[in-house]
Amino acid sequence: MTGGRIWALHLAVLVALLAAGLLLPGYHSTNLARILVLATFALGYNLAFGYTGLLSLGHAMFFAAGMYGAGLPAWHWGWEAGPALLTGAAAGGLLALLAGSLALRTAGVSFMIVTLMFAQAFALSLLYFSDWTGGDDGFAVPTTARLVFGHALSADVPRFLAAWGVFALGLVIALALVCSRFGRVMVALRENEERARMLGINPYRAKLQVLVISGIYSGVAGAAYALLFGYVGSSFASIQYSILPMLYVLLGGAGTVLGGVIGAAGIFYLTEWATALTSAWLFLVGLALVVLVLFLPKGVLGWVRAKLWRNLP
Repeated sequence: MTGGRIWALHLAVLVALLAAGLLLPGYHSTNLARILVLATFALGYNLAFGYTGLLSLGHAMFFAAGMYGAGLPAWHWGWEAGPALLTGAAAGGLLALLAGSLALRTAGVSFMIVTLMFAQAFALSLLYFSDWTGGDDGFAVPTTARLVFGHALSADVPRFLAAWGVFALGLVIALALVCSRFGRVMVALRENEERARMLGINPYRAKLQVLVISGIYSGVAGAAYALLFGYVGSSFASIQYSILPMLYVLLGGAGTVLGGVIGAAGIFYLTEWATALTSAWLFLVGLALVVLVLFLPKGVLGWVRAKLWRNLP
């Protein structure tokens, strides 16, 4: 596909999502808003894992950092939605910079383990400082912080439009990034790091840049989740929220820009079905991960790209 057709495809998907959210009943548009926020989380994870080959199990701390970065100023100091969202994005990016500067001294399985350890330490810190963070119980985001231009984000249409706006901006930036020279650097690091080094690329610096961008995406998603759905809690820092974006990417297609939204929708409705069926819903989600790895390793869009559109980004 040419560059123009690639952009047309992705913009058409955004228009279709906008139309669906405005036409669907309130319950389904709220579900779609939640999916789009989680898909933004997956966009960031895919930049690190799908394009650069950084298998992280620590993205829950970036997501939770964004959530608390937005929620705590709103709860303690009465900040409004706009500044809270920006603070959440900065919190995710800053934590990714700090964690990445240490974790990227390792590689492969060691990197995965180190990021998991950092995430667990962050989750325990949230519980330790429960007087400030709300601990296990969490806290509700004040209604005054959930207003945008006088519209309450608790209402169906404003909530969906805000979620769509966050996702649309994230998708456009991600597509521009992967189509740029830096996108080729990411893929070069994933495919052959030694060859990339011979071409003059500094792997440590490039990977750190990708991880910070990924952290900002995760922070924005966490902040948006807090502001749109009105709750902040330490459970969002658990290992589950590091595994979920991996599932989204694996299902939708690692190394594809649109894979995140397909994967987020698929896993969201799988989880809805599993929780209605059994209390052991995590077993079914884990089973889905095994099936994906064994029988659909490239994901839905990875299969489409291999069979139909080889140039799909």
